[in-house]
Amino acid sequence: MAVVRLYYRQPCHHSFPGLLLPTFASVSSLGQTRTRCISQLPDIPMPPSQVPPLRRAFSTGSQTRMLPKQRPCLPSYVSIVNLSNTLTKTSHRNLSMGSLAESPKSNVLIVGSGGVGTMAAYALEKGGKARVTAVLRSNFAAVERNGFQINSLDHGTIQGWRPSEIMNSIPDVTKQKNVRPYDYVVVTTKNIADVSPELSEIIAPAISPGHTTIALVQNGLNIERRVIEAFPSNPVISGVSFIGATEGPKGTIKHDDHDVLIVGAFKNPNISPEVSEASAKRWVELYGSCPGIDCMYEPDVKFTRWRKLLYNSSYNTVATILQMDTSRMRVSEHIIDDLIRPIMMEIRAAAAAAGVNLPLELIDKMIFADTFEAFFKPSMLQDIERGNYIEFENIVGEPLREAEKLGVPTPTLRVVYGLLKGIQWKVREAKGLVKVPTTPEGLKYGGANVKRNVT
Repeated sequence: MAVVRLYYRQPCHHSFPGLLLPTFASVSSLGQTRTRCISQLPDIPMPPSQVPPLRRAFSTGSQTRMLPKQRPCLPSYVSIVNLSNTLTKTSHRNLSMGSLAESPKSNVLIVGSGGVGTMAAYALEKGGKARVTAVLRSNFAAVERNGFQINSLDHGTIQGWRPSEIMNSIPDVTKQKNVRPYDYVVVTTKNIADVSPELSEIIAPAISPGHTTIALVQNGLNIERRVIEAFPSNPVISGVSFIGATEGPKGTIKHDDHDVLIVGAFKNPNISPEVSEASAKRWVELYGSCPGIDCMYEPDVKFTRWRKLLYNSSYNTVATILQMDTSRMRVSEHIIDDLIRPIMMEIRAAAAAAGVNLPLELIDKMIFADTFEAFFKPSMLQDIERGNYIEFENIVGEPLREAEKLGVPTPTLRVVYGLLKGIQWKVREAKGLVKVPTTPEGLKYGGANVKRNVT
């Protein structure tokens, strides 16, 4: 007798169109990875002859996954487990990764506990496979006093929640007593590459050489390069997150779009690919243990990151420059035709020159990614409205530099990059990092030595 487990599927994140998520994972033993879905229904015993066959396959770039035939408003078959001589009723958590259930919890440090980082910490703790320490900054006092208040579409309302431990600074594993080495240091902060200190300097005290895996759950291209240079003996893995989670006020998290995480291993020339891949797959196991999470391993990291750039390099940046939500851009029409679509086409051309084929149909799917009724403000626009730095270097600067290196013209991206540098300059001035002189001496464009015609 086989047991079929049913789940309802829910729409994914607004910036995740065109990439079908698996709703079926064949399971031959309790040690196999399976897909995490949204709503579990009771297990249904049935003869193996009645188990529905696979109907079609799809590709996410380098992997092909099988899906069952799907019908509107009906649940999809997810896992088929031969449970003869065992219980026919088994919880979702108990079915996941039997080998991990017998091992000690992984020690995880999360750097950046805003919306995304807090939901990651919650998922890891709820999954039962990790002990999480969260590093908080401006929200430390509020969380220390009252815990996190979480309003989540997947997990419900949670009052006063805290991870296993919270800190207001990066722990030093070489100096602090009773701090065992971290198996994973997970970075969920915005990637502000043009503002000191660098990420590698920030996380250095928590890294154990040759042991700690560094997970970069951040946007952009080439984010791993300086980290690998700083920590050559450590695996560095990629996390491309599609989740709607924001913090405000401090310690209050609004989670309003499903948690989807695509994980892969960055290439570190100093260690074997097998070590990095094993670390990435282990992370999928840990994170995916939480019900309601879609977490999958994707070996083609370049494809995943270039693909997300289609949205981030266009909508995220233009929204910031114009201070406009994506629905109003679509109403205007010319913003899409003159800015959004050209940027997406330039990103696609640069990706192709770098060996990444982004299907042409992704352009229109990305243009219509956000539901019109949402009047959605991308994260970079939200940051600038709060007076925060913006993460434009790895979203625009890096693909622009890659394109120029490969001889690909990107005129629209070049103008957008210049405008974003100007916006960041204004933020730096407001935060006291730029001092404007009162005289022109020594300035390239001060004009101290220029003769002016007076009429």
